[in-house]
Amino acid sequence: MTHPLASLRKSLACAYPAAASETIALGAPALDRRLGGGILRAALHEAYAGTAADAPAATGFALALARRAMAEVRDKPLLWIRQEALTAEAGVPYPPGLADIGVDPAAVAFIRVRDAKEALQAGAEAGRCATVGATLIELFGAARAYDLTASRRLALAAAAAGAPIFIVRAGSVPAPSAAASRWLVRALPSRPRPANAPGSAAFAIFLLRRRGGAAGQEQHAWRVEWSRDRGAFKDRTFDAPSLSRAVASFPVGGATGEVAPQTAGRKFG
Repeated sequence: MTHPLASLRKSLACAYPAAASETIALGAPALDRRLGGGILRAALHEAYAGTAADAPAATGFALALARRAMAEVRDKPLLWIRQEALTAEAGVPYPPGLADIGVDPAAVAFIRVRDAKEALQAGAEAGRCATVGATLIELFGAARAYDLTASRRLALAAAAAGAPIFIVRAGSVPAPSAAASRWLVRALPSRPRPANAPGSAAFAIFLLRRRGGAAGQEQHAWRVEWSRDRGAFKDRTFDAPSLSRAVASFPVGGATGEVAPQTAGRKFG
């Protein structure tokens, strides 16, 4: 059996980065104003799950960011790296869920690795190549391999290729890193649609760190929804909760990615 990292090295042909905007706007006006236009494109970004049940929401948020990043580089794939332990629990990416967020399943290169160390190695190698539109790495638990040095390596790779790398953390607490932005993500209930159809994915997101911004947690949460038709986030217009206030979580589906009607969101992976 071919080692996944060896296959990755053979499949990636590195090139110079294509011209693209320096920032990625999220589409929600209030949030983009706070971010000075958006998040940096050629950088590392982190999404932490607020609770274990929020892990699918953190992945969905990162996927939506990747979708925004790839809008200007439509011919480049998303590389999605997941540890075997997470794949055994959550299954492989669910094509209808990807399509619902606006990501073409055919444009996703999914790689399964044994542990966090291999995930970070694969991410660093892919991140150096401009043939990849964005990289998504899911890590579970402490993931001691993801330290300050590893995060700097990923940040340098993203800067060299001009494409973002997104780290999704579940079952862990934020720690110092070279990430340009760090988010805490919680799921919100979707707005109901006609005929009892599931609504758009909704999130409560807290900006914990932004390069060049004030340090420390922001008690303010932006409530946003993802619009598949626009391929962008939009603001939700009701009061935001504090970090200490309970927020509804995404349901955790099985490996098939199925979720019940009237749930808080969608299954993305």
